[in-house]
Amino acid sequence: MTSLQIVGRRSSHFTRIARIFAEELGVSYDILPIYDMTAQNPAIYADNPALKLPILRVGADVVFGTENICRALADHAHESTAIVWPEQLRTAVSRNAQELVWHCMTAQVQIVFGTLVARLPADNLYFEKARTGFEGALTWLDAHLPEALTALPEARRLSLFEVSLFCMIEHLHFRQTLPIEPYSKLEAFRKSFATRPSAQNTSYQFDVAPA
Repeated sequence: MTSLQIVGRRSSHFTRIARIFAEELGVSYDILPIYDMTAQNPAIYADNPALKLPILRVGADVVFGTENICRALADHAHESTAIVWPEQLRTAVSRNAQELVWHCMTAQVQIVFGTLVARLPADNLYFEKARTGFEGALTWLDAHLPEALTALPEARRLSLFEVSLFCMIEHLHFRQTLPIEPYSKLEAFRKSFATRPSAQNTSYQFDVAPA
């Protein structure tokens, strides 16, 4: 059997999406941590030239990007599972919701990497605009979440929208980039999804490099 390795970080919401998919699909994998996100050697990122994570190693092959990895994991599942992918979303609200989840995740990376890792001034216009857009997207998602969820097919085991939304909201608790209290619908969704074993088995944590 071909071994699967997810190269990423347990503290990353993009990596956690892939891990939840693997858990839900019953696909065995190992996780190989990237300890230093300031590294600029593609070899550290499993030869991803964009220097981004996560990456999936499947034998001699590599797969770049969270959504691509989730699709590859589905291909390796022993049983067919009803998964809703972004191209199956049929309403403007559901499509916009997925787009805004991706936006929130990217904005949080910008803020965390820029202010905490690179130690740039938090009051820089670049980060102020990122936070404003982040807050606006969260407000929209909170207001439209019931409609976006209702638009999903009932006969589903998993959807990329729900997994990515959960990982994004949970990451707000983990990194505390923005307060989550104003968004009661998003918080209720997080608490519900958090009861799934796949969520409990992939909790956020920092990877500590061996001494």
